[in-house]
Amino acid sequence: MVAMSKIATGNGHGENSPYFDGWKAYETNPFHPTERPEGVIQMGLAENQLCFNLIKNWLIKHPEASLCTPQGVNKFKETALFQDYHGMPEFRQAVAKFMGKVRGDRVKFDPDRIVMSGGATGAHEMVAFCLADPGEAFLVPTPYYPGFDRDLKWRTGVELVPVNCESCNNFKITTDALEAAYVKVQEANLRVKGLLITNPSNPLGTVLDRDTLKSMVRFINDKNIHLIGDEIYAATVFMEPEFVSISEIIEEEDVECNRDLIHIVYSLSKDMGFPGFRVGIVYSYNDSVVSCARKMSSFGLVSSQTQHLIASMLSDDEFVDNFITESKKLLFNRHKYFTWSLSQVGIGCLKGNAGLFIWMDLRKLLKEETFAAEMELWRVITNEVKLNVSPGSSFHCQEPGWFRVCFANMDDYTMKVALLRIRTFMLKNNEAMVPLKLCRPSSLKLSLSRSLSRRMDDFMSPGIMSPHSPLPQSPLVQART
Repeated sequence: MVAMSKIATGNGHGENSPYFDGWKAYETNPFHPTERPEGVIQMGLAENQLCFNLIKNWLIKHPEASLCTPQGVNKFKETALFQDYHGMPEFRQAVAKFMGKVRGDRVKFDPDRIVMSGGATGAHEMVAFCLADPGEAFLVPTPYYPGFDRDLKWRTGVELVPVNCESCNNFKITTDALEAAYVKVQEANLRVKGLLITNPSNPLGTVLDRDTLKSMVRFINDKNIHLIGDEIYAATVFMEPEFVSISEIIEEEDVECNRDLIHIVYSLSKDMGFPGFRVGIVYSYNDSVVSCARKMSSFGLVSSQTQHLIASMLSDDEFVDNFITESKKLLFNRHKYFTWSLSQVGIGCLKGNAGLFIWMDLRKLLKEETFAAEMELWRVITNEVKLNVSPGSSFHCQEPGWFRVCFANMDDYTMKVALLRIRTFMLKNNEAMVPLKLCRPSSLKLSLSRSLSRRMDDFMSPGIMSPHSPLPQSPLVQART
């Protein structure tokens, strides 16, 4: 056999993680309401499928946006021919404007700083290549997206060092935690090149407050290291507190910052629900990074056909404003109903206001407070309950018993089936629950009053609702049977 490279034969992709194992279980036996009603329901994919009617209606009204229609075919030739890797001017202008709208027009983005990439995956790797050499490190607060281990490490050779955050303070990123991680890296004789934050957080579904963001800017400025802000869930914030971008923080008068250290990764995969279009963006305030990233973008350009469609869609101000508003409403209703339904069977979750998922607390179901017990519970949920949820350990969470559950990637009927399976599972395991010994912060929502069985029956009964549940006419309540 011909020898292959170390990268090709190594395990840097992280495909053996439970995060990806759950996907394999789903792909082997995917749920279908009629063909495979006992199949695995995909709750490990952070995808927004709630807004496709809005997109579909716009496409019907604007057939010229597609090159494959009689109305758009006249632009086929000029779009199909070679395009400069800077990207189409109208595409960069539309994306820059959309990024501003998502942030409430409180900050403006320069189209000339927009660098495109093949999704956020390519954007993160591009930034890592620009900022660090093999063996150098980025600090990453936990819990964090498992794909970062692939995106930033696999081909670049950089290291990711966890910044440990705890449930006792709702996984808040503190200066003490940042300093402790920084010292740890130095003791390991590694050079810290930057801090990577995800805001809104994946998997927590929370946003960073203004004071925390300011403290992180002070931290990176004092250490003279880079700050990478992953803001790909910016438009998924569906209730207060509002999203604050790092781009807003560096504009404030009381904030001192070397802007050459600030970089934003963005994408349309989550905010618009277009993961298949592979639209990733690097926005850097550093001229050298913009120049280098643009050259690197040759390896992962967004297709000209996609650029043409996106530019047309995002240039429609009326559509964009309506989409942002309606998307928030749909996410709010789905999140509200989903978390309330979980509470009816005694399942708590971290209080969130963003993202396409919830951070579910199943610590009381662990046989012991170990990651081995977490994995045992995860295997039961995957193989017996037939739900693909992601264990907290795959997100580098330091406390066993947390799970990320996605709620926006399914229709109402599938959600109802998933909730029914959870109800059945909790009825079976009610007596096996053990008291928690860990601290319980106030923002962990756990409601288990009266009789557990009565509440379970309540949430599955169509005529009885929580005062916080959606209105009766909502499709979330009237899910088809």
